[in-house]
Amino acid sequence: MERGEDEIVVIDTAPTGHTILLMDAAEAYHREVARTQSDAPESVRRLLPRLRDSEFTRTILVALPESTPVHEAASLDADLRRAGITPFAWVVNRSLAVTSTAHPFLQAKAETEPDLIAEAAETATRLTILPWEA
Repeated sequence: MERGEDEIVVIDTAPTGHTILLMDAAEAYHREVARTQSDAPESVRRLLPRLRDSEFTRTILVALPESTPVHEAASLDADLRRAGITPFAWVVNRSLAVTSTAHPFLQAKAETEPDLIAEAAETATRLTILPWEA
């Protein structure tokens, strides 16, 4: 996070559980540093405040247009907000609904996506939908 002063740093976490562990670790660091007033580096002392600073950190949730990924991302969105971190945007990735597929199986799958995309749109501050590409 400290390198974010001069460059863009991307932290790509696995689904929900790993992100929550990252947030819990940052919270624990922050509490311990505040409790002990230790000689921890400034970068450690600033970690959680930086994650919460929407001018410094942009949290983007990425989900496939399927039930489990959308619902897990919605749950993560709520968890982040409770931790004082407002997600900047959502990306619905590999959507068939925004393609012009003619394949019957893919068309059937595409027909399941609009309701899930609508759920994401209800939660997201900003939403981008990316098409499935070969």
